[in-house]
Amino acid sequence: MNDSIADLLTKIRNAQMTSRKEIILSVSKMRLALLEVLKKEGYISDYIPESDGVFKKIKVTLRYGDKGKPAIREITRVSKSGRRVYQGYKELKAIKGGLGETIISTSEGLMTNKEARKKKLGGEVICEIF
Repeated sequence: MNDSIADLLTKIRNAQMTSRKEIILSVSKMRLALLEVLKKEGYISDYIPESDGVFKKIKVTLRYGDKGKPAIREITRVSKSGRRVYQGYKELKAIKGGLGETIISTSEGLMTNKEARKKKLGGEVICEIF
């Protein structure tokens, strides 16, 4: 596995297609930071780092609406290992008329496009969520 973020996004997408409540992932600092942003924005219910002795895992609880619809309708990776995408804070635009979010990796950590515009920070565009 070369791209742990793309793997995380794919596992979330696949789990929501089959209406699974939880997924289990291996731990990385980038994954934990991304999951923290997703939790803060209300796209996932919770995540819990666990250890089974040798390997560290993260249990992610996915969020669904009252009719069983997933909280995340679309989640796509923007910056990839073969093509990095960077944007300044002036270039960050609203996703789906302001209903979606772009997650940016800045010098102050991962944050949404709204936070990055307020703090006047640009960076690498990790993914877009709607």
